[in-house]
Amino acid sequence: MGQENKWLSLATQTIHLKQDYPDSEVKRLREIYLTWTHTITPSPLGAWYKVKLHYIKNKSLSFYVIEPKPLQLANGHAELPHVYSTEEQKLCLYYPDGTEWNPGLLLTKTVIPWAHEWLFHYELWVGSGIWSGGGKKHN
Repeated sequence: MGQENKWLSLATQTIHLKQDYPDSEVKRLREIYLTWTHTITPSPLGAWYKVKLHYIKNKSLSFYVIEPKPLQLANGHAELPHVYSTEEQKLCLYYPDGTEWNPGLLLTKTVIPWAHEWLFHYELWVGSGIWSGGGKKHN
């Protein structure tokens, strides 16, 4: 089987995070969890967002916008689109069934670029009120 089925160590993920985002902050507790914090922009004309990725090996991966907080909402909307939690600003970036992301894939090549894409669509949504980023509606 290919790389997508082989679980990458948190040490390997950390190396790639620091290599691709040298100004970011990575905290790792052995092979238990890692947290990555960085400031990103979805496009050259986009705003800057401080984000945090929290990955517990073999359990969960969560991605948050931590600044600005709260994120601006589009006119007439009471919640952010395509998130697990508006209050926590916890983004939904992929289907959790393992078909798009799994622990054998680099975070720097998948989840982090998907966060840039989410933020790009978010900025369009704030201006238009229409979510164009796809995905399924969350309860």
